[in-house]
Amino acid sequence: MRYLSIDIEATGLKENDLIIEFGMVPVCSDTRSLKPEWSFHRYIKCPSFEELKPKLDPWVIEHNKELIEKAHQTGVDVQVLKKELTDHLNQEEIRHFFDTPSEKITLLGKSMNAIDLPFLNRDLGWEYIRTHFNHQTLDVSSIVMNKIDQGVLPIECKSGSKLSNYLKLGEVGHTALEDAIQTAEIYFKLLEL
Repeated sequence: MRYLSIDIEATGLKENDLIIEFGMVPVCSDTRSLKPEWSFHRYIKCPSFEELKPKLDPWVIEHNKELIEKAHQTGVDVQVLKKELTDHLNQEEIRHFFDTPSEKITLLGKSMNAIDLPFLNRDLGWEYIRTHFNHQTLDVSSIVMNKIDQGVLPIECKSGSKLSNYLKLGEVGHTALEDAIQTAEIYFKLLEL
């Protein structure tokens, strides 16, 4: 099957936190391959780090200051993101890859149902998400939990970074495009277990 592996970075995981980065790459599970030439990446405009800092979690302050500053300085407005993403997805070769418009694109992600999709539904809009993407998704976190329950993976693999290291894929990048690519690679490795 073919999927669109996505990831976001945000100012945190609370309801009112902001998306600051979006990345995606098309993947094919049959050939275990990615289409990096069709990847898409944008920073999303946000207030300055100093404005956000009083409400940020300590982990975000320590690890995402540079990312927040980059989003503040170079990010696009959400409406611009929607238009650029639509234009990107409507390219003939991408539509052909996903066999659209007859089929909506199925999203692949890690903790996508708990994090990415609620943020994207909120910011891009329910109608936008339903217009472009299949209601069925493939969340790698659910597969990992299943493999832990089956005794195929150790319980420590609930952590994304420990899972990545266990599968010998290196550290989690914590940038949207790197994580979208790594999520696809994790899925390919899980298919082999």
